Amino acid sequence: MEQPILAVVALLCAVAAGVWGRSALRFQQSWQRTQAEYGDSSDQAVLSGAAFRKELHASLLYGLLAVACFIVGVAGTPEAEALFGLVAIPVVMSIYYNRDFRRVARIAEDRNELERKAQEVLTQDELAPRKWAARLAPEELPDFPGFELGRVYEPGTGMMAGDFYDVFRVSPSRIAAVIGDVTGHGIEASITAFQAKYLLRVFLRQYRDPAQAMEELNSQMSALERVEEFISLLVVVFDTDSGTLRVCSAGHPAGWLWHAKEVRPLRATGPLLMLDPNSHYHSREIDLESGDLVLLYTDGLAEARSGDQFFGEERIANTLRRDPGVPPDVLCKTLLEAAKDFATEPVTDDTAILAIRRS
Repeated sequence: MEQPILAVVALLCAVAAGVWGRSALRFQQSWQRTQAEYGDSSDQAVLSGAAFRKELHASLLYGLLAVACFIVGVAGTPEAEALFGLVAIPVVMSIYYNRDFRRVARIAEDRNELERKAQEVLTQDELAPRKWAARLAPEELPDFPGFELGRVYEPGTGMMAGDFYDVFRVSPSRIAAVIGDVTGHGIEASITAFQAKYLLRVFLRQYRDPAQAMEELNSQMSALERVEEFISLLVVVFDTDSGTLRVCSAGHPAGWLWHAKEVRPLRATGPLLMLDPNSHYHSREIDLESGDLVLLYTDGLAEARSGDQFFGEERIANTLRRDPGVPPDVLCKTLLEAAKDFATEPVTDDTAILAIRRS
């Protein structure tokens, strides 16, 4: 070789190409994982791809310089030797900072992994309220022969729901409809609502009188000693054998019953749950006829505001009174839209509405 110095430069360039190549390989692996996780067009994939291409470009550049230095060293001129000798400067820097380059690649890979895990956590945080709401206020209710059901649920500004409803069979001839509201917002209120809903299922199957079930639920929930939480609850049990319904309400806003061409209020028959573990409740029995409709709701509906005025119980009753034959699902949606149209301020509370007609 006529220019031995270029042989050294060619060797250094080859080493530098290997350094950048290892870094490029690491970035490529990170890019592929990002593509699989977020998709080819995601911001994460675009950034990872750009970093990989930059490292690959450097590796190819030094590889070509290694070949060029070798060729010029075999048959070159002193001027070419001096020119290509300058390449040794960035080559030495690349080799010197080899560890830093690999460390940057590892950091980028670790950062992508952290971003992926953070995105998973955020996704779970977004899904959690919806999953809780789906348990407390399900979009789909079971079908019960001889009954028409309607429901609607509108979340407020809180992340977690405290409103809940339930419709289930307690015996071959008895159907229970339940609606309730836990004071406050957030995960604590949601957990309390979840406990109350499913404990009540047990007690309504255990006790024929919903008042007894209410007293047992109050005793159990009061034992939790959550002094800042209270539950309003309204239970209606339809008995198709006896042709009656039994109503028990723990401080809940008045429900409404369309019966005998009249709209009748279903008012509280006892105090809020968790106020006093020894509270007493009683139930009322009412005749049940074909076409009768029960309308239940939480206070978010009645407390929609327009200035100093609330949407209120009477507007709810009048909506039912104007068209008592409307399908239950249409009635629920009509009430929610009417409250929204009435309100001049954002409705910040959860709103649940449940309607059941004996067909």
